[in-house]
Amino acid sequence: MSSPPAFRRLPRAAREQQMLDAAVRAFSSRGFHAASMDEIAEDAGISKPMVYAYLGTKEELFIACLHREAARMVEAIAGAAAPDLPADVRLWRGLRAFFGFVGRHRDGWIVLYRQARGEQRFARELAAMRDRLVEVVAGMLDHALRARGREVRETDLEVVAYALVGASESLADWLADHPEADPEKTATRMMNVAWLGADQLLRGVTWRPEQE
Repeated sequence: MSSPPAFRRLPRAAREQQMLDAAVRAFSSRGFHAASMDEIAEDAGISKPMVYAYLGTKEELFIACLHREAARMVEAIAGAAAPDLPADVRLWRGLRAFFGFVGRHRDGWIVLYRQARGEQRFARELAAMRDRLVEVVAGMLDHALRARGREVRETDLEVVAYALVGASESLADWLADHPEADPEKTATRMMNVAWLGADQLLRGVTWRPEQE
């Protein structure tokens, strides 16, 4: 008979991160339904009962993965885009941090953007995370506008922020499928698309359809 595996003693926080790393890999490659707690425990080098004891059911584990990856992403963006920077530099650094996160954590991005979207039970969690990201982007735009002595309606800011986030998400999903692509070059491409429009917004220039 084989003896049970011996586990190294680690602080609880470190052990939880180990479990989440294994869970993100499993959910990314196999999806929520196909991934098993057995393979997650084996990959983490711990027992399955320990996974349940620390992080709960598979659904709770998946939500914990969502929260961690989303927090990492938002913290990377917010940390890179210091409020005292010029508007274009701030947006550029935010985009570079975002695409850099996707490049370093492709499994985490796939769990966030693909796996969670395919499961209705996680829709509320995903919506809350996107709202937080939109809030960060809208805040960046609002700060830039106020620095130029302009104010824009909250609804307009929100619409622009959603558009930027949506476009960036789509390009990030492309990046996740192209490991040979350079995240910084991808951020530059997105910056060129986004800033040409955002700069006009900051200058107060708007497009209106011709009267028919």
